[in-house]
Amino acid sequence: MNSLVARLSVVIALLYLGTPGCNTDELPPAAGFASLSGTIVDATTNAPIRGALVTVDTVLTATSDATGRFSIDKVPSGIADYAVEATGYQAQSSSTTIEPGKPFTLNLTLSTAAPPPPH
Repeated sequence: MNSLVARLSVVIALLYLGTPGCNTDELPPAAGFASLSGTIVDATTNAPIRGALVTVDTVLTATSDATGRFSIDKVPSGIADYAVEATGYQAQSSSTTIEPGKPFTLNLTLSTAAPPPPH
C-alpha cells in the first residue's frame, strides 16, 4: 500500500512540475492582438467620409462615423490585409504589420470613382 501511495505521489509531483510549461497566463491577454483605428477622408476636399466600410483580414469590419473615424478592437498581430470601400469612391486595399499590444493608426484618403462611360 505504501508503495502505491509513493508511486502516486511521484506521478502527481511530475505532473505538477510539467504544468508550468503549459501555462499561458505568462502572456498578457492582449499580447497577440492590437486595436486598429483611423480616419477616412476625401482625397480632394479632405472632408471626412461617413459610411466607409473597413475590412481587415476579410472578417473584421467597421464603418466610419460622421467624422470619418473607425475603430476595430482585437486585430490579430502580424500581417493584416485591409480593404476600404465607400459609395462614390475608388476602393482601396493593402497590407500592414500589426504589432502585438500596440495600437495601430490607419489614416486613409479615398479618391472619387471615375464616372461610368456614356453609352
